[in-house]
Amino acid sequence: MTTYYTYIPSPVGRFLLAGREGVLTTTSFTTGHKDRTPQSGWREDAGPFEGIIHQFTAYFEGEAKSFDVLLEPDGTVFQKKVWQALTTIPYGKTWSYGELAHKIGNPKASRAVGAANGANPLPVIVPCHRVIGSTGKLTGFGGGLDAKATLLRLEGISIGGMDAEDDHQLELI
Repeated sequence: MTTYYTYIPSPVGRFLLAGREGVLTTTSFTTGHKDRTPQSGWREDAGPFEGIIHQFTAYFEGEAKSFDVLLEPDGTVFQKKVWQALTTIPYGKTWSYGELAHKIGNPKASRAVGAANGANPLPVIVPCHRVIGSTGKLTGFGGGLDAKATLLRLEGISIGGMDAEDDHQLELI
C-alpha cells in the first residue's frame, strides 16, 4: 500500500502530512529535534490530503478547533492509550503530565506518559503541545519550544508572560 506525503504551510514553517488514502499516519514539523522526513518509497502527492489540508489551514488560521480525519498512528498499546487521552484535552486548555497520567488511570506514570507524548507521530492533530510541566512551564516538544508556544498562543493560551492577543494574526510560512 502506497504512503503519500505532502508539505503544507504553518505558523512555524513547513508541516509534513503522510498517510494512505483516507488515513493520516504521520504529521511533523520540519523544525525541532523530532522532525520526520519522507521515507524511501513514499510518493509526494497532495491529492489524498485535500480535505485535511483545509482542516489544518482553518486550524492554523484560528478558524477551527478540532479535526475530522481517520488516524492510524504506529505505537505500543501504552502509547496509543496516551495519544487517545491527548485527543480529549480541550482546545485552549493545557494539562500537566501528571494530569494526563491520572486520565489514563496510572497516576504514577508521569515520566512514561512524557515519553509517549514525545513519541506522538501526529503532533497538532493529537495535541501533545497542550501538555506542559506541573509548574505551568513549557517542556519538551519535538517541533521545538517556539513551535509549542506558537500553537498554544494560537489557541489563546498565555504562556510565560506572553499574551495570546500578541499573536492573533499568525503568518503561515
